[in-house]
Amino acid sequence: MRLTDFKVLTFDCYGTLIDWEAGIATALQPLLRKCQVARSREDALEAFARHETAQEVETPGMLYSELLARVHRRIGEEWRVTAGDQEHHAFGATVGEWPAFPDTGAALLYLKHFYKLVILSNVYRASFARGHERLGVDFDAVYTAEDIGAYKPDLRNFRYMLDRLRASGHTENDILHVAQSLFHDHAPANALGLHSAWIDRRQDVEGSGATLPPPPGVHWDFRFASMTELVEAHRNELRG
Repeated sequence: MRLTDFKVLTFDCYGTLIDWEAGIATALQPLLRKCQVARSREDALEAFARHETAQEVETPGMLYSELLARVHRRIGEEWRVTAGDQEHHAFGATVGEWPAFPDTGAALLYLKHFYKLVILSNVYRASFARGHERLGVDFDAVYTAEDIGAYKPDLRNFRYMLDRLRASGHTENDILHVAQSLFHDHAPANALGLHSAWIDRRQDVEGSGATLPPPPGVHWDFRFASMTELVEAHRNELRG
């Protein structure tokens, strides 16, 4: 199997193209400063992962900014830290400010010459529009949790995307799903028979960070440490 076998790259955005862990860790600082117990960055990200996943299951139709406000409230309660509604909503509003990874823009500009580029994201359209400015390309399609009424890893997200790509003339074999999260993206891609490329942004860090651990047996077809490595692999294939 080769990268050049595919016609469509579908991307997770937050975690793969946008450095959501940096954004989350920064946005949690006011809450962390109120804690009487010192907590590491990884502790904070793991708390976020647990509460975000639980909230997404409980309220799949909730806009992501409001969902993040609920997550912030839940984390504060777990840490026994008092925070007001304004602080909860301020945390939810930061999603549009989370930074892109340094390699994202150049990689997407290169890949745009060879593939249809599609986003499948757990955010909502207004927050993606703010983050989109940092990505540097126009995507051929953007599918969000707001459109679908569910959050990844719910299979409805991937079925929604596949239905729309089929309507534009693409089969599953045309598509390579590119993502960091084994839990949110690769496991459901596996379940629906999609090929996938793992952008292993946490390769030197233990744990699963801002996502829950993946289920047993999750797999992928390609593995890269960065978007730059994916681009170099594609260039090498073209060189023959």
